[in-house]
This record gives sequence, C-alpha cells and structure tokens, in this order.
Amino acid sequence: MRGWKTSVTLAQRPGNLRPARSGSSPPSPAPTRVPAPSLVSRNGTRRPMHRTRPLAVPRPPAAPRPSPAEAAPPTLLVVAHGSRDPQALRTVLALLDRVRDLRPGLDVRLGHIELNQPLLPDTLDGLRGADAVLVPLLLGRGHHVKHDLPAAAAAAPSVRTRIAAPLGPHPLLVEALYGRLVEAGWDPADEGGRRAALVLAAAGSRDPDSAQDTRRTARMLAERLGGVPVVPAYASAATPTVPAAVRALAARGRHRTFVASYFTAPGRFASAAASAAPRTAAVPLGAHPAMARLLLHRYDQALSATAPSEMVSLLASA
Repeated sequence: MRGWKTSVTLAQRPGNLRPARSGSSPPSPAPTRVPAPSLVSRNGTRRPMHRTRPLAVPRPPAAPRPSPAEAAPPTLLVVAHGSRDPQALRTVLALLDRVRDLRPGLDVRLGHIELNQPLLPDTLDGLRGADAVLVPLLLGRGHHVKHDLPAAAAAAPSVRTRIAAPLGPHPLLVEALYGRLVEAGWDPADEGGRRAALVLAAAGSRDPDSAQDTRRTARMLAERLGGVPVVPAYASAATPTVPAAVRALAARGRHRTFVASYFTAPGRFASAAASAAPRTAAVPLGAHPAMARLLLHRYDQALSATAPSEMVSLLASA
C-alpha cells in the first residue's frame, strides 16, 4: 500500500481508521471533548457538578418574639386643654416630667385640644400602629371629655386607643388642692373655725355632670379642712361667680375667705379667679406630685378595663 498515509485522530477508535490520500494534508483533528467535572457519590457513581444542589447555608435562628409581659406598655398620652398663657405649657411639661420620673421607661406624650402645640391629632398621627391611653388633663366630665376626645380617637383609626376618666373627683386632687392652699398661707388653725371659708374656683361648664363633679370635689375638700365651708364658683358658663361667692360668704360672717384654684395650669380663668380673692389665692394644681400620681392612676385604671362598658362605667363614676 505504497503512497498512503494513515492518520489517526484522538477521536478515532482502533478499527475505524480511514486512509489519507497521498499528497493531501492530513485531516484536522476533531475537537477534544473535556469531560465535565463530576463528583463521586458514596456508592461510586459519578454525578456532574452542575446537577448537584448547592450546599444549604444555615440561617441564623430567628429572634424570639417578646411575650406580652415583655412588650412595651401603651403610650400615656396626656390631653391638655391649651392656653395662650406661656406659663401653661411650661407647667404641663413639668408635670409630664414628674410622671416620667415616677415610671421610667413609659412613653409619655402630650396633645392639646386647642391653642398650643402639639395638637392632639398631630400627636396621634405620630403613634400610627401603636397603642395609647388618652388621659385627660381635665378635672371633670364635660364637652371635651365626652365629645372631643372620642372624636379625635375615632379620627385616628391606625392608633389603638383607650380613653381614661377625667382626673376629678378623686382624693389625690384634694391632696393637691390642700397642698396649694398651705403654700398660699392657709393656717390649719382655721380648720373648724367660724370665720374661715373657701371658694373653689373652677372654669365652669354648661354640662350638668361637670358641675356635679365640682360640687363633689368641694365636699371632699370641706371634709379635709375639718368642716370649713367650701363653695364652688365659676369663671364662666355657670354660677355663682367667684366675686359673688366671696361676697355671700362675707355676708355670713366668713371674712377669712381663701380661693383655691381648681385649674390644672395657669391661664385666663385662673388669673381672673385669683384677682377676685380677698387675700392671696392658691396657685393652680400644676405639677404638684399628687397630680403626677393621679395621671398614672387614671392610666392604669383604663388599662385594667377589659370592655367598653367598663370604660363607660369609669367615666360615669369618676
């Protein structure tokens, strides 16, 4: 077989050799197929790597969810009326600081019905998705407690709210009133005397429940003073006025008449009542320690109510 050349490619197997003609260039070798890398399983079989599943990376364990006992308590949202008197806001802020001191870690915020920032709707807007207890910094049942607060809560459906009872009547209010009277010069020796008397000056309301609450506080304060007469009087919307009450007591021989300011903070009504006092009037309740304890008491009381009917009962018996 002269003149023939044989050429074997890598891809050819023995027995399948094809002769190449003399004078022609040898055929190009076929492309080499590189076997895909593989893994050997335990039973000796090979598996291509591209068919194997990637190793699972273990995920870190999820953080445990806090139990209800460990969850943050609802925000205490103090609802103040508001005043153009700059001392009013400073007084309320000082009161909130006392509340925070009594219960560290509790989120305590402020919202006003009118006249001051922050307004109640703005404070509620900053609590979206949270729980809050609205505690009125108001001394009795009236339009604000019965209508304004429920309307504000209904307008903020993203906040889970409860509305606490107003501050009064309550023995802690009487404690604060008595403390302010002593600061103003009330002499305990006058208790039980025939010349001393007291006017409990309040803002006034057309709501009969508000007047009933004020009269009840006046009776409680009279008991605290050993039977000294305490006459409720009002700066607006109800009678008698503070000057009329002072004159009526003087006509009965009660010439040592003091005026107790039944107001949560300084303002126009508190100033008008003080100007009618025959001697130094007591300052408003303000940041008295008993007021801070009372705010927390109303907050806890609202949290302990398990049904809306219980909240209605609290408001009716406040």
